[in-house]
Amino acid sequence: MTNLQERGHLLTEQVNPNSLNLDQLNALELVELFNTEDQKAVAAVAGAKEELAAAIEKTAERLHHGGRLFYIGAGTSGRLGVLDAAECPPTFCTPPELVQGIIAGGAGALLRSSEGLEDLAEDGESAIAQHKINQLDVVVGITAGGTTPYVQGALKAARQRGALTVFIACVPAEQVSFDADIDIRLLTGPEILAGSTRLKAGTATKLALNILSTSVMVKLGKVYGNRMVDVAVTNQKLRDRALRILQDLTGLSREAAGFLLERSGKWVKLALLMHWTGLDKTAGEELLAAHQGNLRTAVDSHKQ
Repeated sequence: MTNLQERGHLLTEQVNPNSLNLDQLNALELVELFNTEDQKAVAAVAGAKEELAAAIEKTAERLHHGGRLFYIGAGTSGRLGVLDAAECPPTFCTPPELVQGIIAGGAGALLRSSEGLEDLAEDGESAIAQHKINQLDVVVGITAGGTTPYVQGALKAARQRGALTVFIACVPAEQVSFDADIDIRLLTGPEILAGSTRLKAGTATKLALNILSTSVMVKLGKVYGNRMVDVAVTNQKLRDRALRILQDLTGLSREAAGFLLERSGKWVKLALLMHWTGLDKTAGEELLAAHQGNLRTAVDSHKQ
C-alpha cells in the first residue's frame, strides 16, 4: 500500500475561521457569508495580474503563429477549462481546435464525478501525446490544490515537447512548487466548506480563464472596440446582437444592417469592412486576410 499524501497543510484544505458555525446560519446569513468570502476571489486574481498578463502575451503570440491553447485539469478544474474552451467558437468564431479543454476521464467526467482519475500522471502524459502537442502550443494546467498528478504529468510532457506551459493553482509556491514557464497562483484562502474548491478557488479560476481567453482573442483581432465582431451568427439571439453591432457602428437602419450582414455571409467583421471601405465581399476578405483578420488595421490601411 502506497503512503497517502498528507494535504492538510495546503491553503485550499485549511479550515476557514469565518465559517465555523456554518451549519447554524440562517439563509440570509449564509448568503452574506458567501458574498463576503467571494470578494477574495476577485482580490486573488488581482494578486496574479503580472503572471496573467505574461500568459496573455505569450499565448497570443503562439496562436498568432499557428499554435493552439489547451486547458487540462480534473474535476472542477477540468470542467472549468472545458467550459471556457467550448465558449470560444460561438463568441469569437474560432475553429473548435484552436482552444481545447481536456479533462481527466473525458467527456463523461463533465456530467458525472470521476475525480479518482486525477491520480494518474501517466494519463495526463497520454493526453498530451494524443493531442499531438508541439512547440507552438500552449498548455494551461489547472489544479486548485496544486498536487493533481494528472495535471502535473501533462504539463511535464507538454514542456518536453516544447509547448509553453502555464500552471494555475490556488496554493502558494512554498506549499507546492512546480516548474512551468508561467506560474499563476490564485490565493483565495480556506473555503467556507473546508476543502470544497469548487467555491472560491473555482470562482477565481473561472475569472482568470475569462480574462486569459478573452484577452488573447482581443490580441488576435477578434474584437473591435469592445464589440464581438467575430460572433458566430448561429441563432436568433446572436443574429440580433450582430445587427445591433452593425447599427451602432455604422448608423444604418436595422433593415439596411440586415442586408449588409447577408451580403457579407453573416460575418460582422467583414460587413463593417465592406461598409467602411466600399469593397465587395471578395476584396474585403482578401484585405482582412492580409492583416491577419484585424479589422482596425485593415480599415486603416485602406484609408492610406
